[in-house]
Amino acid sequence: MSYAFFIDTTLCTGCRACQVACKQWHDLPAEETLNRGTHQNPPDLSDRTYKVVRMNEVVIENKLRWLFFPEQCRHCIEAPCLEAAGEPTAIYRDDATGAILYTAETRHLAADDIIAACPYNVPRKGPDGVLYKCDMCIDRVRNGLQPACVQTCTAGAMHFGKRESILATAEERLAKVRKQFPKASLADADDVTVIYLLAFDPMQYHENAIASSEFQGISRHMALRRMIRPFSRAVAGLSG
Repeated sequence: MSYAFFIDTTLCTGCRACQVACKQWHDLPAEETLNRGTHQNPPDLSDRTYKVVRMNEVVIENKLRWLFFPEQCRHCIEAPCLEAAGEPTAIYRDDATGAILYTAETRHLAADDIIAACPYNVPRKGPDGVLYKCDMCIDRVRNGLQPACVQTCTAGAMHFGKRESILATAEERLAKVRKQFPKASLADADDVTVIYLLAFDPMQYHENAIASSEFQGISRHMALRRMIRPFSRAVAGLSG
């Protein structure tokens, strides 16, 4: 049985402890940043930042709200990046955990195609040509530990465990949150391993909180299949 994350953004305080813990565990260097008029720093994911807490100030129903979104790879159940790569030595799924893992062999892939295949715009290319993203702290998980970001979350916003249990926790929490925020939802819960509880419209948090709006009106499953179809055909043509 695979694992899953549950990230309750209604409890997130934007402390960025998860962001720091991710850098520390993966021994990633700090990035030079500038004051851009926001507490969000660095501004985006990169080959040196696998997790970033996005911060968005919005006015909802005449009330100013500060929305936090700890973004990372969603480890899709049917991962478009994996299908687009078609090369298991570069991108593969760890069957025991459900993690989608990248190796140094991604340097031999068409990076732009892999990045474009991701519904959430997550993978980033490093100066060495390798693609980087969250790896679910696979070394910790395989040794019975929580991912570093989950372990360090003092607000209780992050949970990690077997998927069935996590889904039950998420649904229970959603029912409670909807009493205060009727439009609350679990973002793409059926299709991703990293499940976010959002109190408001996903677009208020970040443009990539859910898959592109061009797929609205069709099932999430069909959206993912449609995105990977051109790459699957290309791979099939090369191997045929």
